[in-house]
Amino acid sequence: MKKLTEYSSYNEVVKDFKWDMLWDLFDGNVENLNIAHECLDRHVDKETAVRLKFEDGHIERYTFQELSEWTSRFANFLANHGVEAGDRVCVMLEPSLAYYTCVFGAIKRGAVAVPLFTLFGPEALAQRINDCRPKLLLLHPEKAHLGKMFEELRVLPSGPEFFEEIRKESPSFKTETRAKDLAIFQYTSGTTREFPEAIKHTHRSVVTLALAALFGLGLRQGDRYFCPSSPAWGHGMWHGTISPWSLGISAGHYSGRFDPQRILEALQELEITNFAAAATVYRMLIKSRMMDKYMYNIRKVSFTGEPLDSASEDFLVNRFGVPVCSMYGTTETGVILASYPGFRDFKVKRGSLGKPVPGWKVAIINEEGKEVPPGTLGEIAVKRRGEWFHAKDAGIMDEDGYFWHKGRSDDVIISAGWTISAVEVEDALLKHPAVQEAAVIGVPDELRGQIVKAFLVVRRREKAFEEELKEFVRTRLSAHEYPRAIAFVDELPKTPAGKVNRKALRKAYANG
Repeated sequence: MKKLTEYSSYNEVVKDFKWDMLWDLFDGNVENLNIAHECLDRHVDKETAVRLKFEDGHIERYTFQELSEWTSRFANFLANHGVEAGDRVCVMLEPSLAYYTCVFGAIKRGAVAVPLFTLFGPEALAQRINDCRPKLLLLHPEKAHLGKMFEELRVLPSGPEFFEEIRKESPSFKTETRAKDLAIFQYTSGTTREFPEAIKHTHRSVVTLALAALFGLGLRQGDRYFCPSSPAWGHGMWHGTISPWSLGISAGHYSGRFDPQRILEALQELEITNFAAAATVYRMLIKSRMMDKYMYNIRKVSFTGEPLDSASEDFLVNRFGVPVCSMYGTTETGVILASYPGFRDFKVKRGSLGKPVPGWKVAIINEEGKEVPPGTLGEIAVKRRGEWFHAKDAGIMDEDGYFWHKGRSDDVIISAGWTISAVEVEDALLKHPAVQEAAVIGVPDELRGQIVKAFLVVRRREKAFEEELKEFVRTRLSAHEYPRAIAFVDELPKTPAGKVNRKALRKAYANG
């Protein structure tokens, strides 16, 4: 029987797909499964598991065998120091040997790994620690002072002494987790004022993740894959690390503060053929004006996290010479829409979210929860356990079955009876060469109910430039679909994951 990893035709895989085909990709079964085993232990006969580009420019490489042994040592260390199955282990580290050892060693033990963003301040860290109540917190020695906030929590700095300690343990460990056991807590990218809830993933999540790996990222044996996203967030953990490793494919990661030059160096030096990043990363790479200085061998490009504006998409298509493919989903459901990078018979429509991945029923629904006809604005939803799960994004589906993002559901602006997408207005504004960043919200207006207000980071600030921008958008969209109010700002509020935080803008505006 043909395996899912052998398909290169969209039409064939949609026709042949059955959910049971996903299980054929793994050692585990519906009863017993362990993510660390699937990602590392069963691939020890393969060579490089990860290529790491660091902020200072150097590169480190680790094999599947090395990581399998280090994670087994750490799993034994946890077992010998009172960490039981189901206990939480927080890991606040940049991608590194220590990070992989701790996260996947905890998963191997049967504990719950909780990756945490390394730039969290004391308040953000305390909220997450108090929420998940871990047995252990691992962090960089430079961050050791943060551990003093938690009197009853054991804190381990990840320095040389840490490795000397776990080196004493056995390099083999037998996993005993069930598929339904918890494996990872992934905190969403909220703010410290509005605390995000942990999304709780079981070991079985790696099976459904294969849909994203195969159809959203287009991962196949032989790919030289690179994802610069922080593994503290969903994209970096699930799509940047677990997706390739679960298929025995080498991953490329970046460690340190974001640096466009280092990322571009990595693409050239590591001879990357498959590149996946958040839309924000692509925009930052383009704005660095350094992309033309490097040589690329990229054959598959994908993005996620938020829509990619058309100007950036056009630039990337021209630079890499391949379509830029969208991958869309939620933390709760995983990827539900994709543009199938590498599939020979899938036509990528620029600007679209693609089509549903096999196995999912996706539709546009109205406020009554009913499916709407093609071309009708509504909310993107996916059938989950027989019920519609709301993705909280507005969108439309065209006659060919492609989905199009129209902003968050609460980002849709109704002005004088017109429905306006914040994303479309932002996209138009970002085409102006003097606009560096843009965020659009609806604000109250006595006559129109709402008007479009744009917050812009720009290179010019004279009053006349406001009118120029209004005309610039008006002529590209429509007579009603432009920002009637404009504010020039030094920076836009962002979530820890780097997305523009429109909710914070709305709150700031409401509070005057």
